[in-house]
Amino acid sequence: MNAELIKSQFPILNQKINGHPLVYLDSAASSQKPKQVLEAVQAYYEHDNANVHRGVHTLGSRATDAYEGARERVARFIGAAKTEEIVFMRGTTTALNLVASSYGPSVLEAGDEIVITPMEHHSNLIPWQQLAKRTGAVLKYIPLQPDGHVELEDVEKTVTSKTKIVSMAYVSNVLGVVNPVKEIAAIVHRHGGVMVVDGAQSTPHMKVDVQDLDCDFYAFSGHKMCAPTGIGVLYGKKHLLESMEPIEFGGEMIDDVGLYDSTWKELPWKFEGGTPIIAGAVGLAAAIDFLEEIGLDEIHRHETKLAAYAIGRLSEIDGLTLYGPREREVGLLTFNLLDVHPHDVATVLDTMGIAIRAGHHCCQPLMRWLQASSTARASLYMYNTEKDIDRLAEALIQAKEYFA
Repeated sequence: MNAELIKSQFPILNQKINGHPLVYLDSAASSQKPKQVLEAVQAYYEHDNANVHRGVHTLGSRATDAYEGARERVARFIGAAKTEEIVFMRGTTTALNLVASSYGPSVLEAGDEIVITPMEHHSNLIPWQQLAKRTGAVLKYIPLQPDGHVELEDVEKTVTSKTKIVSMAYVSNVLGVVNPVKEIAAIVHRHGGVMVVDGAQSTPHMKVDVQDLDCDFYAFSGHKMCAPTGIGVLYGKKHLLESMEPIEFGGEMIDDVGLYDSTWKELPWKFEGGTPIIAGAVGLAAAIDFLEEIGLDEIHRHETKLAAYAIGRLSEIDGLTLYGPREREVGLLTFNLLDVHPHDVATVLDTMGIAIRAGHHCCQPLMRWLQASSTARASLYMYNTEKDIDRLAEALIQAKEYFA
């Protein structure tokens, strides 16, 4: 895979920041967008912009075809059995909240269990926390090993016949851990529960097949995988989605409305109230085309190799603490430098044209587990190279000298 050639297809990366060529190492927060995606969104607005489903005019038909065509594209991309199992949402957060707010109350009673891990992003923690409070369910945590990974033995000990929902990130946005969600789903199903997967950090970086994983729900965001912001997906097994009630009401999602009662459209439209995210869906379909042209397996191999190189370079820096397993399959590195606040480290790196993330990464319980108030994070993607890692390592050495 030619990362330099791929990088040239991202206009934003061809610029200088503070007089230095930009090194973008914040793709876990949001990836950059290639020309192919930018052009697809622009073409939609220039030629096909209209509302979908109800219009019989030409622009409305084109917009509807593009929107529903994007749904079919997503279904093929993640291996869904049926197109109606794909619900367009604003992103992973909205998707997980829908499952917690609609499916959760229908199956939980006081004393039932919801199981998650301490590594979860707040978007996959707070909805379950609040659901447990509303229903009287018990929120349980699968313990983490010292390097942050999950052992199946601990899953077996935590999940019981009272466990109705298990929700977990496929890939941790802090530790870079790839969780064995397929094996965990089998354990959950054996106990009669459902498996919810936060795919925000996995879908951009590796091939995903929801049928092979046998998860019951799978959520991801477009903006982390080269698509526009504001578009995401909830996959759910058809029979589970059919059992759920919508939580957002208005236009588009109704079948018949009376003065005192209403009925809903069939899947997936009953969950897509209001004017949908049409341009975002068009951009997401274009992003999927772009990713598959390169190949998800190729992207995964590139990131695995780059992560190994990055871990090696950063491990050479005295006073730098690197969190998570030494070997990892995704290009995500979380660290602290001496006792310098991560925001100060990130600010110094920005003066050298290097963009990283600093803070608690929406994982405050995990920060406490790591015994750190916050950390710095460099996250890689297909457009990063070993030269970018060298720039990062050299900048961190300069930052260390600056704060010494």
